[in-house]
Amino acid sequence: MYWNKEEEKISKEFTFKNFKEALNFVNQVGELAEAMNHHPDILLHDYKKVTISLTSHDKGHVTDRDHQLASKIDALV
Repeated sequence: MYWNKEEEKISKEFTFKNFKEALNFVNQVGELAEAMNHHPDILLHDYKKVTISLTSHDKGHVTDRDHQLASKIDALV
């Protein structure tokens, strides 16, 4: 599944087997984000779904950093 382009961000929803797997994924994304000093919006909803939204807040639009983090997030699943 591809990342969706929405105005000034890209986003993607991930679905897991259960809450524990979804929460583990959120924590892994957090580690990647900290390492890159580039922080996404993360929404854990419906107990097993995670929506990630990426934008470069300082630039006001999607940049290479967003695409790099998106690729790293995709590699987690």
